[in-house]
Amino acid sequence: MSNQQSQLPDHLLLLVQQVKAHYLELEVIGKPGRPRTYTALSFLLLAVVAVTLRTFKGLELRRLLEKDSYLRRELGFETVPHRRTIERRLNSLQPEAETQVAALGQRIVAEVEPSAEVQVASAIDGRMYKSRGPLWHHKQRKQGIIPLHLRNVDTQSRWSKSGYRGWVQGYRLLLQTLLLPAPIPLFATWQPNNLYEEHLALEALRASRMPVTSLLLGDTSFGSPELVSAYAERGGWLLTPKQLPPSYRTWKHDLFALRKETIELLFQRIMQAVGLQGLSDEGLTS
Repeated sequence: MSNQQSQLPDHLLLLVQQVKAHYLELEVIGKPGRPRTYTALSFLLLAVVAVTLRTFKGLELRRLLEKDSYLRRELGFETVPHRRTIERRLNSLQPEAETQVAALGQRIVAEVEPSAEVQVASAIDGRMYKSRGPLWHHKQRKQGIIPLHLRNVDTQSRWSKSGYRGWVQGYRLLLQTLLLPAPIPLFATWQPNNLYEEHLALEALRASRMPVTSLLLGDTSFGSPELVSAYAERGGWLLTPKQLPPSYRTWKHDLFALRKETIELLFQRIMQAVGLQGLSDEGLTS
């Protein structure tokens, strides 16, 4: 592979450049000790490359950077990080990535100009994803016992029950998206399966990590009085099936129908883009 020109697909390099163009420099409180050698942006871009190429091992990514100096410079690496550095930084990237999505979401909501007919609206939903590896049953998990015959058990995953999938051992992606003019992610968090969507949304709302739009559409799991009230206190209207008239159809039903056309479509695009049917590795950072 040439050291002067990248052999990666043009669309991947374009994607890297687009992420760089929209990246927001945020004030991060660093830990005591030696400053970081490599920036958070560089590893965020490397994560984009890893997901796109389905290449997640530290050694494979290191070899890619060694062979492709053009890509390395595009990602902002002056030198090639050690394999363990790559693995450690990618494993700790989730908080920074979620903060970046939330900051961009706040910026998008602030810049969208509502019309007289259409206010700024969003939708929220969650999806369960099965973890990789063998099933670690709840009774043994509760006792902290891993049977001898089980290998590569994902100890960070958790059990939860879905209305249409039954019990799932894994993780949950909570996602908020803009409705119009296009489904654009405003907020995202990746958590163990046993943390309920309503609680995650309420925590993010109280911490000002989830943007507040004039209208937020969610399914029944987001319809608790506590969450509806908290959202209203911040100037928004949360509409779920619990707020719809049960015996007759109104304009609220037509409004709620927009949810399927946006948030569910966005989840499908995410699964198609990154192959997120199951997990590629163990743990929250997968």
